[in-house]
Amino acid sequence: MSRILIVDDEENILKSLRRLLAMTPCSAGGKTFPLTVDTCNDPLQALEKAFETPYDLVLSDYRMPGMDGVAFLKEFRELQPNAARLILSGYADLNGLIAAINEAGIVRFIAKPWNDYDLVATIAQALAYQELQNETQRMADEARLQQGRLSAEDFERRRLEALEPGITRVNWGPDGSVMLDPDALKRD
Repeated sequence: MSRILIVDDEENILKSLRRLLAMTPCSAGGKTFPLTVDTCNDPLQALEKAFETPYDLVLSDYRMPGMDGVAFLKEFRELQPNAARLILSGYADLNGLIAAINEAGIVRFIAKPWNDYDLVATIAQALAYQELQNETQRMADEARLQQGRLSAEDFERRRLEALEPGITRVNWGPDGSVMLDPDALKRD
């Protein structure tokens, strides 16, 4: 099951995309990706979700109040570097698109209004590509481990980080103490 996150400040867009992905099989290369779709109309809340839930793909609107799609995807990338990132926009902003590619590492730009078939195919292709990238990285890490170029600890850290993004990050205080995230304590 692939888990995706859709972020757009327009509630009708979120409903439309959720309905489309619930009704249309997401397939690429002969493989069908069953989807779990989470939506969020606020990029800051979406980042909170990303802190707690691993995603295979995120689709973000480009223009949103408070934080644009490039800034959001850039921060999302820090939390979950192995997730595919797509951007959706009704504006043809070449500089914004270049920034999205360079800064946020997006896989694809999707124009609004979108073609349903193209959008679902793009999501499936991005999931297939990301799955291949992650498997290639895992195999390369296994080879490095066997060759002694990667320690068993680093291999395990990478494996855990791929399963649960953020699990290996520690915030250290200036005196060497571990700093707890006060927001994380509120969630428990």
